[in-house]
Amino acid sequence: MKLWGGRFRKEENRLMEDFNSSLHVDKRMYFEDISGSIAHVNMLTQCGILTKEEGSKILEGLKAILRDIENASLRIEGNYEDIHSFVESNLTQRVGDTGKKLHTARSRNDQVAVDIRLYAKRKAQEVVSVIEELQDSLQNKANENPVIMPGYTHLQRAQVVTMKHHLMAYYQMLERDKKRILNALDILNESPLGCGALAGTTHAIDREMTARELGFAKPVDNFIDGVSDRDYLLELMSGFSIIMMHVSRLSEELILWSSQEFKFIEIDDAYATGSSIMPQKKNPDAAELIRGKTGRVYGSLVSLLTTMKGLPLSYNKDMQEDKEAFFNALDTTLSCLQIMSKMITSMKVKSENMETSVKKGFLNATELADYLVKKGIAFRDAHSIVGAVVIFCEDRDKGIEDLSLEELKTFDSAIEEDIYEYIDYRNILNKGTKVALL
Repeated sequence: MKLWGGRFRKEENRLMEDFNSSLHVDKRMYFEDISGSIAHVNMLTQCGILTKEEGSKILEGLKAILRDIENASLRIEGNYEDIHSFVESNLTQRVGDTGKKLHTARSRNDQVAVDIRLYAKRKAQEVVSVIEELQDSLQNKANENPVIMPGYTHLQRAQVVTMKHHLMAYYQMLERDKKRILNALDILNESPLGCGALAGTTHAIDREMTARELGFAKPVDNFIDGVSDRDYLLELMSGFSIIMMHVSRLSEELILWSSQEFKFIEIDDAYATGSSIMPQKKNPDAAELIRGKTGRVYGSLVSLLTTMKGLPLSYNKDMQEDKEAFFNALDTTLSCLQIMSKMITSMKVKSENMETSVKKGFLNATELADYLVKKGIAFRDAHSIVGAVVIFCEDRDKGIEDLSLEELKTFDSAIEEDIYEYIDYRNILNKGTKVALL
């Protein structure tokens, strides 16, 4: 069944039918399509456009189709153009010609627009929930491991921090990610149902009613924009891309930390694989896949941006490409967040190795400079003095804290016995504004 065709003299080419069909992509929106149709029928009945008998008959048929799809007695397949034609065709088969009245005062343009908005709303809420699961995993692992570790800049050991503080940096990134998704949800929360093809309908419909029933804050203000807007998908996909950038950065750190060169963590066997030739290997493949799949999400965003950039108002068939790009980005983001959460929960932290790396990295050099400043030495001079101390330690394979007071005094006589307490790594974390690192 086609929802059009009356003005055509020839049948559609079979190759074109396959090329034009989106059922294999948009069938996942069956719940939203039927929900939108139910709200539409309720409104048509309330407004007297359908009789109560007609409305009840159509509603009964739609609900039966939904039940049959969900209990797998009705499979979404066949020679249909899209999910909309699948539902309407099955409805007409079940309730007769009354089913043909379902499309009254509605275009496929506003129908697909409401379907994808409803689906985006539901799945974006799922993304928020999965973000929160990963945040919980990070927070729990952080609270279990307030151990000292090197903090890095330029991938060089810089200053002492804690594993807790490091992991909670990702918690904060995800908090911003969550706000971005929630903000996108707030912006998209308008109903395009009733916009028609682009200029509304001559029927006296109630757009406020359908907006309320479908859980939207209000109807869209402009019909042309309502059917041609895909900004909300782009905004969500932009949010997904930033989420993926964040979990990709975390993946990179897990990959480094699990290497023999770092040995800061051990990734659980459930999220690693081995080598087909080297029996000693344990590869951090879950983290590597997340890092790799980030490009897929970026690509989906750029794909839809490119599709939309040259389209005149209002609806164009190019926009059928929106769903495949969005679904790909959505599915990838959800799976990566879920895997990362499980990987964080199950990983082991090797606190002894982290502490050893701290002691080998001169991570109290900045504090020695601060100490000298407190003794009245200009910071730039203190910086130079400490640089000389570091060279001295490197040549002797010692830490700054391992030097005797006599050795330290050779660099500046202002250094006193209290220097050791001042540059102790745990004391460093407790000083002033650094208390937040604990």
